[in-house]
Amino acid sequence: MKLMISVLSAAEAHDAIAGGAAILDIKNPAEGSLGAQPPAVIREIKKISAGKVAVSAAIGDMPNLPGTAALAALGAAACGVDYIKVGMHGPGNESEALSLLKEIRKAVREYPVSIVAAGYADHARSGAMNPACLPRVAESAGIQGCLLDTNIKDGCTLFDFLDPQQLRAMAERIHAAGLFFGLAGSLREQDLSPARNLGADIVGMRTAVCRDNQRSGPLEEARVRRLLQNPALNAD
Repeated sequence: MKLMISVLSAAEAHDAIAGGAAILDIKNPAEGSLGAQPPAVIREIKKISAGKVAVSAAIGDMPNLPGTAALAALGAAACGVDYIKVGMHGPGNESEALSLLKEIRKAVREYPVSIVAAGYADHARSGAMNPACLPRVAESAGIQGCLLDTNIKDGCTLFDFLDPQQLRAMAERIHAAGLFFGLAGSLREQDLSPARNLGADIVGMRTAVCRDNQRSGPLEEARVRRLLQNPALNAD
């Protein structure tokens, strides 16, 4: 299971790399749970990574605007990222979600980038699409992965909204389709082992690596390094 650390700046990227993160996840919380950073920030962090770690860029808690989503994805791909993460907030049904993801895939088909559809475990309270359809939609769209997150950041974790049986079933469906599966959503160190046992290939974290467990930061290298000592991230 790979550790993905959310970073907001080049300085945080340095600390996350020094701490041993496998993936840098570039986002801008000021614009939402999966808010996007400007291209200049993405390019700077990509330069810092220098091939040492993979780089992911969020393109927003996306409304149901396939053209806008495709253009944003193309911009991220042109910055050289390895993963593009799109928050499936706006689509109201599977048909709309499929259309949006297909447009993104077509826009970036000339780039070596993986598209990740991010669903929200707290969809009922945030007005987002139910993530139960993600495995079907992602497979039909021809993208590479799915991730579950929380849309509202108020201290509740992913596990407050989805039980282990639901998560395990989703992981099995996603893996059966040949896709990778990620978990995020205010996860704590004690959530690493359950995440691995549920079949997560990637676990995304920010709050747990920030001073005083405050998502707004600052990110601390020592906290990243401590997470990497967890057996769930080191087991074969």
